[in-house]
Amino acid sequence: MPSPLAVRPLDLTEDGTASAVHRIGRAAYAVEAELIGFDGIPALRESLAQMREQPLHWLGAVAQDGAVAGFLAWAVEPDGSARIDRLCVSPAWFRRGAASLLLRHVLSEVLPDRTVTVTTGAANAPAVTLYERLGFVRGADFSPAPGLTMASFTRP
Repeated sequence: MPSPLAVRPLDLTEDGTASAVHRIGRAAYAVEAELIGFDGIPALRESLAQMREQPLHWLGAVAQDGAVAGFLAWAVEPDGSARIDRLCVSPAWFRRGAASLLLRHVLSEVLPDRTVTVTTGAANAPAVTLYERLGFVRGADFSPAPGLTMASFTRP
């Protein structure tokens, strides 16, 4: 069955797009904060202007009516690898394949020949499962702040 979502580049200079991405990010990170027991996720406090200033590439999972269901943003590192900075899905679209669609697309169509890294809260079981299912290898956990354990993943 085809996905009700299409993957498209997102232009954060468009006010409506940027507002939708900011709203979805805040909602998704609020759920993650609850899952991992840590509400200090930087993106939860990021303003719309700060988000737009990030030097990232943005893709969206977009519904037929044009609504953004989720997004993935990444940066290319100096060594040529890529780092997924954020992968967020609107809670209304949870468990409907939006994150998998975005991640599969970026891995096969955008960054097929690059090593890709990503981190997530170690207690974020849905994200950990997704990354492992799509071929990421879990590296060392680390703690950037008291009370927070992050899991790191690499896909060569």
